[in-house]
Order: sequence, then structure tokens, then C-alpha cells
Amino acid sequence: MKWTDTYDIAAALYDKYPDVDPAAIRFTDLHRWVMELDGFADLPDRSGEKILEAIQAAWIEEAA
Repeated sequence: MKWTDTYDIAAALYDKYPDVDPAAIRFTDLHRWVMELDGFADLPDRSGEKILEAIQAAWIEEAA
């Protein structure tokens, strides 16, 4: 996965952290958790606020 695979990342986060409210997560934690996902292979500095917002929004949608 790369940073732009927002829906795949959101699904993986939902599976790994089912009890976490994605609307309440800090971007610093979100960034770290994405980097720690199995199958994630991208550089840390390729992420930005817009990408993290898109991942968070997709995770919220996945959790609904």
C-alpha cells in the first residue's frame, strides 16, 4: 500500500483498531499507525494533512 491507497488503508486500520473512534484520532497517531500496517510500503514524508484527512474520512465511512 501507498499513501494514496486511502480506502485500503482505512479498511486495514478498521480491522486492526476496531474499537478506535477514527473521528477522535490525532494525525500524529494516524500517521504512525499507517506506517506500522502490514503491507504498507511508502516513505513517511510522502504524507501530508490532505492525505491523512482522506484516510480519516475513509476510515469513518468504513466504521459507519
